[in-house]
Amino acid sequence: MRLRALLDTEVLGLRLLGGEDELDRSVRGVMTTDLRDPSRYLSGGELVLTGLAWRRDASDTEPFVRILANAGVAGLAAGEAELGAVPDDLVEACLRHRLPLFAVDETVAFATITEHVVRQVSGERAGDLAAVVDRHRRLMTSGPAGGGPEVVLDLLTSDLDLRAWVLSPTGRQIAGAGEPLPPRVGAELAGRHLAATRTGRPGPHRAEVEGTAYSLFPIRNTGRGALPAPSRDVRESVLSDWLLAVAADSGDWPAARLDLLQGVTQLIAVERDRRDAARAVRRRLAQEVLELVQTGAAPAEIAARLRVAAPVLLPGLGAAPHWQVVVARVEWSAEGTEPAGGQAAQALLEEILVDPAVTGPDSADRIAVAHTGEEAIALVPLTALPPAADGSEASGDSEDREHHATALHADALLDTVRAPLSAGLADDGRLTLGVSAAVHSAEGLRGALEEARHARRVAAARPGPVCAAGHHELASHVLLLPFVPDDVRRAFTARLLDPLRDYDRRHRAELIETLEAFLDCDGSWTRCAARLHLHVNTLRYRVGRIEQLTGRDLSRLEDKLDFFLALRMS
Repeated sequence: MRLRALLDTEVLGLRLLGGEDELDRSVRGVMTTDLRDPSRYLSGGELVLTGLAWRRDASDTEPFVRILANAGVAGLAAGEAELGAVPDDLVEACLRHRLPLFAVDETVAFATITEHVVRQVSGERAGDLAAVVDRHRRLMTSGPAGGGPEVVLDLLTSDLDLRAWVLSPTGRQIAGAGEPLPPRVGAELAGRHLAATRTGRPGPHRAEVEGTAYSLFPIRNTGRGALPAPSRDVRESVLSDWLLAVAADSGDWPAARLDLLQGVTQLIAVERDRRDAARAVRRRLAQEVLELVQTGAAPAEIAARLRVAAPVLLPGLGAAPHWQVVVARVEWSAEGTEPAGGQAAQALLEEILVDPAVTGPDSADRIAVAHTGEEAIALVPLTALPPAADGSEASGDSEDREHHATALHADALLDTVRAPLSAGLADDGRLTLGVSAAVHSAEGLRGALEEARHARRVAAARPGPVCAAGHHELASHVLLLPFVPDDVRRAFTARLLDPLRDYDRRHRAELIETLEAFLDCDGSWTRCAARLHLHVNTLRYRVGRIEQLTGRDLSRLEDKLDFFLALRMS
């Protein structure tokens, strides 16, 4: 019941003395006390009744009210029988602590108020439990088979006044009732959920984003697409499990309501299994094409297999004019049993490649991802330019058509997913992606696969838990860096950079920062000094110190190049 309802019950003889803005607080019980410190008997949500016998003078009031407020009581009702009127110092203290205060008429016994509150609260609890049981039954009979997760979420909204959304591990909305969740909020909630799950804490996890409290329930993937039970590692499961985000704080929910929400997650898991079964067809097609490409099959055989795959991946559009290959790998650095990264990379790559412009029950219906060992490989069909206004084909040679096709770009793929996935990978995991150029024939697929693998190695040479590289970067010097052996890399960077790092650590001289800026400014003294907000003479002193410590000359191209590569490899 609400505090407001007490004022509407005339027989209780209550008058509000302060706290009108707090009358929507829930009352979960009632307690009568004249102790100066009743905190040990309070659990929160009570209406406290007092005859004020604890008050000897005004100095006793503030500590008493502070104790009640810190305990989270719903309100305080003070009897007028002892003092004739509620003291002003009690009214003022309750106002300071935002604690609703009532005066109890001297003709009304505390027992009357206690009996009324207990009767109302007990009745509401019994009604709530009966309603929850009935809703649980309705949810179980109106599951995903009757229309998808939206049916269940609609029932949560209409019957329990709970707004809820099903989100992917990256925060993409899979299903929802009513207004969609803003993408930035979904990404933030997914990151919070992944981080909390990695700690081993059981759900639901509670989070506040942009002033709204949410409860996050994991939706375990136990169907065809799940990892086998013996090899199910929390590091990988969090990267593939969906979650149910409910706009409410579940901290004070009764056990029956928590059980109901757990049942909802089980229903949605059934829908996840159904979608994974449909996705298995696309995975099998990708696996068959990949095997043909890797074994050096004839282009005609690969082309025939692509003609079979095209209607599945591009329903109603015929053969794809272009294809791209994306390679992904999940790696773990922590000691212990290594999970099989290929299956986790497969699930993540399918999620990352979802086109946000595609609508319908499954926005990933144009993605075919296979996995082999620790690597996931996606075969992505690209749509061509639409016909010209006069109905003719778009003009230009194959390179022009490739340029205008809706090609994937490495950096753009990770823009919206980097933050949540970084939370799921934590400190011991890495996801690296490589993206090939678009090819317009089966003959180009083998080269595209190798190109994507080389690009992924370039991404792996970069710092950070989530990195990607595209085919356009393979013409750069950075292509060489991933193939430098680790021991050579460490020795080379240590010889050039360790003296500078040691000097910076001892003198806080910022020599490494100065070196990076100097090279980035192509050795221009004035531009570098302006960037670092230094006098040119100070910059010359620092560069001289760098040359003295390393025995190199930054006016020589060879030494500049060595420093440049050392910084890139460090």
